[in-house]
Formats: sequence, structure tokens, C-alpha cells
Amino acid sequence: MKKLTYIATLMAMFVGSASLARADVPEPVDTPYPGTIKLSVDATDIGHRIFNVTEEIPAEAGPLTLLYPAWIPGHHSPTGPIDKVAGFEFKANGKVLEWQRDPANVYAFHINVPEGADKVTVSFKFLSPQSGNRGRVMMTPEMLNLQWDTVALYPAGYFARQIPFDANVTLPKDWHYATALEDKKHKGNHFSFKTIDFENLVDSPMFAGKYYKRVDLDPGAETPVHLNVFADKAKDLEISDAGLAAHKELIQQMYKLYGAHHYNHYDFLLALTDKLGGIGLEHHRSSENSGKENYFSEWDKSWLGRDLLAHEFNHSWNGKYRRPAGVWTPSYDQIKKDQGLWVYEGQTQFWGYIVATRAGLWNKDNAMDMLALLGATYDKGRPGMQWRNVLDTTNDPTIAQRAPLAYRNYQMSEDYYQGGQLIWYAVDAKLRNLSENKLSLRDFAKAFFGVNPGAWDVNTYEFDDVIATLNGIQKYDWASFINSRLKGHVNLSKSLQDQGWKLVYNDTPSDAVKALEGRRKYTDFTYSLGISVKKDGGLSDVLWDSPAFNAGLSPSMKLIAVNGEEYSGEVLQDAVKAAVKDKAPIKLLVKDFDKYQTLEIDYHEGLKYPHLVRIDDQPDYLSEILSPL
Repeated sequence: MKKLTYIATLMAMFVGSASLARADVPEPVDTPYPGTIKLSVDATDIGHRIFNVTEEIPAEAGPLTLLYPAWIPGHHSPTGPIDKVAGFEFKANGKVLEWQRDPANVYAFHINVPEGADKVTVSFKFLSPQSGNRGRVMMTPEMLNLQWDTVALYPAGYFARQIPFDANVTLPKDWHYATALEDKKHKGNHFSFKTIDFENLVDSPMFAGKYYKRVDLDPGAETPVHLNVFADKAKDLEISDAGLAAHKELIQQMYKLYGAHHYNHYDFLLALTDKLGGIGLEHHRSSENSGKENYFSEWDKSWLGRDLLAHEFNHSWNGKYRRPAGVWTPSYDQIKKDQGLWVYEGQTQFWGYIVATRAGLWNKDNAMDMLALLGATYDKGRPGMQWRNVLDTTNDPTIAQRAPLAYRNYQMSEDYYQGGQLIWYAVDAKLRNLSENKLSLRDFAKAFFGVNPGAWDVNTYEFDDVIATLNGIQKYDWASFINSRLKGHVNLSKSLQDQGWKLVYNDTPSDAVKALEGRRKYTDFTYSLGISVKKDGGLSDVLWDSPAFNAGLSPSMKLIAVNGEEYSGEVLQDAVKAAVKDKAPIKLLVKDFDKYQTLEIDYHEGLKYPHLVRIDDQPDYLSEILSPL
């Protein structure tokens, strides 16, 4: 009898588990969720880098599916860090509930809410990365980055914007924080925020830390904009007059560009650190950014990368308010269609460079150097354009998820950023040419993005909307013009010629090349030998069909010696220079796994670095674009 009872119990358990496993994930509907979810995050365990999470979720008796966000806005791919959450426990009426992960969707968790219960309490831990090789570091002894999508489950079956949350956080003692969320109350190191829907909670991350400075970038404005700076060391918070002026001017130049804004307040979150993982992520009313410790303290030397804030700020208009229809989804577990990223990211790249220069975050020489590198990428550095187009690279966030690629120049990856940027230079030049320089891409920016001042909902669009707006500014066959570049196999660098400048290559590295070599600790021979070499001799890239590639070099190899002399960047540079007159091939001793071999590169054209020079008989549109409004 006992045996039969035992078997019946096992069968009942199996049936219960199977019913949980087979439960469908409900499709989201645009109706209010019945109740407000309370989300509590304890972020005090800095030593272990653990966020401890508790949620109270109003619920009715019966099946309930809870989701962990998968498709994170701004990532353009299903990168929700489900691998870093652990210790799940679900309770109702004080009793632990059985739970089952959906076998077809690892981000979905099924439970049965018992009769008489009106809420489910969930607890779990987010085990943030311990080091960079395990993911982006989000906690250090001096600061942290709390992203709400990493510490929340939400009920399936509802639009994210229809699920209200009351969020609160406990921070280490005496730490400061910044976020776009609005304060409700705080006691000691415990902070609570006003009720907000889940879509905008996810869109309002937090930086917190020991060393903090808050600066008003638009004093006296009805709509405030603040720069919130966190640093590893207090001394790095000192902001020079030039640095402050440039960041204030960034706001004014963006306003002059668009003529409207889409937030009720805006907060730049900026971490100056070599410990917290690097980030540049857009949000509607804020942005997550990181820079080097000398960002302010060595203003004249730290220009490389200072376009980041201009780029992410621009996204408040382009990407957050105006958003490609396929990129917006009602919940975070539905596939995003990224075909519109050539506008979302491509035009943001365009304005990011330009507004950074107009504001003084860059000077004109910095911009021209970076544009020369951009042009060279598509003039000589993207052999993959022979078989692939820019539009297809909008699939790369899902295909590669920004993983390293052996031959990125041939395989290509997310070229909708830089390739898209050059497409918009072509559009700007055509608008100017057709209108005798009376119209430009600024007119498109105002008409397309600078609408409905103050609104900060989501205003979606399709390809045809882009074309219709361009035609409303200047009649032309814009669809064919753009598609020939977006879907074609053309040299996109030609758009810089249309702006009145041409690419040349000589043996003098630009300041941008020097800055990139210094930051990335490599020596660049991309447009001569066709390689870039790390300080230790490892090949970080080999240009497809280049002299180095055709000599047998590949990115897995390490340079040991050059013409019999131990490798260094300077030794290889000297060898390339000498080979202009000495017609003997350059001999490289390389290590490939545990094998050594000597490879010969028969190259005699010297060092080559890209620069832009004026085309005398064409209008100089580019200088006009880079001039402050």
C-alpha cells in the first residue's frame, strides 16, 4: 500500500512539473497590470560584487509566468545576463513554491500561485562579474552601476509600460548616487523612488560611488540637465574651465540642432575609472558613460573618446524618442528587428562627431583625423563590402553579440555605425548640392527628430517615413540614393569627396592614429603591411588580401623578430621604411601555436596613414558642418 501511495505521489509530482514546463508564455497585451510591484535591491555587498534582490509581485491564484529581461534596449540583441542570476526562491503565504524554467525560453519562470494568496515574494541574487573576462565589471570598491533590468523579474502577458514598479535600493554607507528616477524618500543609506512603469524603470539606471560631483550644465533652464561624475579617486573630479564650458556648450549645440528636446530632465552618468567596466549606453532621460581617469585632469590630452557623451545624448532624440518600429517591442522577451539601426546608430554617429566638435569636446583637427580614419576604413579597410552590405550588418548584434572576430574587416560587424555615418554624409552633401547649399541634414534632423517638444514617449517610424521626410525637404529619388549605399557594394568613403575633401595616404601618422596606438597599446600597419600588432607582438588583426595576409600571416600568430631583430613596433616601422629602397622582402619570424616559421612580405611602398585634404574646385561643406551653430 505504501508503495502504491509513493508511486502516486511521484506521478502527481511529475504531472505538476510537466504542466509547469508545458505552460505557454503569454503574449503581452496593452492593459494595466493589477497592482504595483515592489522591488528592493541591496547593493552593499561590494566585496562579493553581489546585488541581493527581493520583489513583491501582486498576483492571483493560478499559473503565473515571470520573465527576466532578454532583449535589452540599446544592446540590440538578447544579452540579458541570465547566466549571472542565482538563488531563486518564490514564496506565497509564507510557503516556498515550486518553480520551473521554461524549456523553450530560459528567461521564463513558471509557478502556480496557491489559493488565498494575493502576492508572490521573489528573492534572488545577481552575481555581477568578478573580472573583465567574465563580463563587464559593475561593482568596485569605489563605485557601482545598477541596471534595473539585471535585478528584476516581471509578469508575462503585459506591455512593460503597463507594469508599475516601486523601486528602492540600499547603498554602501556614505555613497552618493545619480539616476533619472525621481526621489520619494530616503533614510540613511536606503533610497526609495517614485512609482514608475517598468519600461521607464529599465531606462533609468543608476551610478553610485564614494567620489561624486554633480554639475548643472544648463543653469536656470526650465528643463534641467546635469553631469554626474563618479571617479576612482577624488582628485579626478576636478573639472577645468575648458572642460566645463565644452559640456555646457554640448547642450546648447544639440538644442540648436533639433530645436526641441524629449525629456523632463536629463542626467549624464559619467564614471572616470580603470576598474568599472567601460560603457556607453543611451537612455531617454540619461546615459551611462565611462572615460579615462584623466578625462578632465588632462583636458588637452584626453580628447580621444570625448565624442561619447555627444553620441549618447543625441540618442535621446534618435533611438529613444524616434525609434525604428522593429526596434521597439512591448516587452523585453520579444525579438527586436534591427534593420533601422543605420538611422538609429548611423545618424547618431554622424551628429556625435559633429556636435562634439561644435561644442569643443574635440577641435576641428581631431574631427578631421577621425574622419580620415573613417574614410580609410571603407576605402581600403573593408574588403568585406565586396560580398556584404551595410543593411545586413544590422543583424550582427544577434549574430555575433560583439564577440571578437578573426577577420572583422572581411566578415564585417555592426558596420551600420560607421558605414551608416558615411551614408548620411552622402545625404547631407546631396541635399546641399541640390539646394545650392540652402538645405542640409540639419533640416532633416529638425523635421524628423525635433518634433513634439517635451514628449518622452516612443514615436516609431519605418523606412518610408525617412524617405517621405527627405522628400518633404527636397524632392529627389532618395530611396534609390540611399539603397544604393545601404544595400549595395560601393566605396562609401566617396561621400567625403562629396563634402569637398579627399583621402590621401602618407608616412606620417595623424594625432588620431597616435592616440589610438597609445590607448590600445598596438602599432598600426593596416594600410601598409595590412596588420595591427600588439605591444607583445601578437597580431590583433590582419587585413584580408593585404601583403601580410598574402604572405601567410593570420591573427593567431605572434611576431618574434623582424629581419633577425627582436620585434618591437619601432623595429617593424624601421623595416617598412627601409624596404622602400631595399627591395629585399621583410622577413618576419612568427610563432603559430608551438611552431616557429619565417614569413616574407614583399612590400616596398612605405608606411601609410590616412589624411583628408581639400579638393580645390569643390565647395567645402565639411568645414561648414563642423562649425558651431
